[in-house]
Amino acid sequence: MSVFLTVPLNKTAASAYPASIIAKSLHQKRSVGCLMYVSNRKSSEKNFNQIQTVLGTSLPKLMSVEELNSLLEDGHDAMMDEIFARYRMLNQCDTVVVEGFYPDASSPFLFAKNQQIAVELNAKIILVVDAIDERVRDVAKKLNEGMREFAQIGIAGYVLVRPHIDTKHFLQKLRSLLGTEIPCLGLISPQRKDELRAHLDVEALNICAERFNSIKLSPAAFRHNMMSRAIMANKRIVLPEGDEPRTVQAAVICQNKGIARCVLLADRNNVEKVAKDLNITLPESLEIINPADIADKYVEPLVEMRKAKGMTSEKAREALEDSVFVGTMMMALKEVDGLVSGAVHTTANTIRPALQVIKTAPDASLVSSVFFMLMPEQVLVYGDCAVNPKPTAEELADIAIQSADSAKAFGIEPRVAMISYSTGTSGSGEEVEKVIKATRLAQQKRPDLMIDGPLQYDAASVLSVGKQKAPNSPVAGQATVFVFPDLNTGNTAYKAVQRSANVLSVGPMLQGLNKPVNDLSRGALVGDIVYTIALTAIQAQQFKN
Repeated sequence: MSVFLTVPLNKTAASAYPASIIAKSLHQKRSVGCLMYVSNRKSSEKNFNQIQTVLGTSLPKLMSVEELNSLLEDGHDAMMDEIFARYRMLNQCDTVVVEGFYPDASSPFLFAKNQQIAVELNAKIILVVDAIDERVRDVAKKLNEGMREFAQIGIAGYVLVRPHIDTKHFLQKLRSLLGTEIPCLGLISPQRKDELRAHLDVEALNICAERFNSIKLSPAAFRHNMMSRAIMANKRIVLPEGDEPRTVQAAVICQNKGIARCVLLADRNNVEKVAKDLNITLPESLEIINPADIADKYVEPLVEMRKAKGMTSEKAREALEDSVFVGTMMMALKEVDGLVSGAVHTTANTIRPALQVIKTAPDASLVSSVFFMLMPEQVLVYGDCAVNPKPTAEELADIAIQSADSAKAFGIEPRVAMISYSTGTSGSGEEVEKVIKATRLAQQKRPDLMIDGPLQYDAASVLSVGKQKAPNSPVAGQATVFVFPDLNTGNTAYKAVQRSANVLSVGPMLQGLNKPVNDLSRGALVGDIVYTIALTAIQAQQFKN
């Protein structure tokens, strides 16, 4: 899907409704949707009804100014989540044209939101400027300012709001003053609204739509998809650290929003005290089970599962004093669909019971992990940053394949970079040779995947560097999955990016187990736990056993 954001550079340009006009023009050859936000005048409703009729599709309803202000008060994520939810209603379209905010003296901060919206929707910018009563130098100045402001996002072209008079001469002078190859996509003439289509360069618009067809998954798309899929999955997720304050808060959020049916393993009195201290209300539907009250029922099943390893009733009772083990047995007996732990427990404490009872999936040689890194413009996958200290080449190949499959399962097109301190044959050494071998093995096992390496991080992530260092690579410069050579490198890299760039990281999500068990960082925030519960619910939906 290609997405355009029309950005009016003044109020007069906005009053011409450029988003709807461009959508009408593109509709001649494409399936087009139009996303408009705010109903702030009667003409907005009239224009909305007209464009809906022309496009022949149901468009997301306009918001009131009050609704928009309420979302803004809740923060950027609330506004973006609402805009993205409306945008997703148009996912059957080839192209979506989104109406941007104009510079309004009464709410100047709204114009700055255009950059965030463009990034989250992977949209290219169409600048719109009023040229009716403006001198050509003033128009050029406005356009140059707009081009500088949105240069990093990408500008498809510009549209002038101007009658026909002296248009050819005006455009010639304007192009000479702009000094750019960014095209003029046409004119909007307020005087002749019934013939607006003829003023736009439909061929140029279609070329732009083909050229800017996006394959990136934005953070807003990832968040929206994840929450929507978790709600639809309706899974029961057990939380062994049931009286840990962040976990209690996350469980309440998930229960209230329908993200998952949470089960807190803890003494009810402890949970109620935590809730009182946090000044939060526990939903009546939130399950709280004291693990000591149910541990005995799992003794016999645990002995049966582990008898080949010398498990006795006495040892089973001792193991079941651990709430994580109780939660794992609940999952093994299909009483719950997934488990999330790690806010207090170590990774080993979380994974060990699962390895003993749940075990690895039939096609998995190991358990590994990925983080979903919500970068400003897209979501990337990092693996393995939490489990395997020094994977062999064979294990690294399997981690790459598992990570690629996880990326695909969550809507990210996997282009896998096997990371090293060397790109191609530029370096040598034992660690480089391991990555070379792992790359070859992964390519042989899964020829359907785009996997390449060794690649340095900059060669994998920056298009200009990738073209220079690995010009023939299908992955270089556009990797979406980064597989690190060892835990030392991976854990350091994800924490450095997360903390230095203020990037939200979701995970670690474990891969390779028979049922979904997920580990938390002990520094996890409430939001991190909510996301991990949602991931676990989605994984549970994907498991057949």
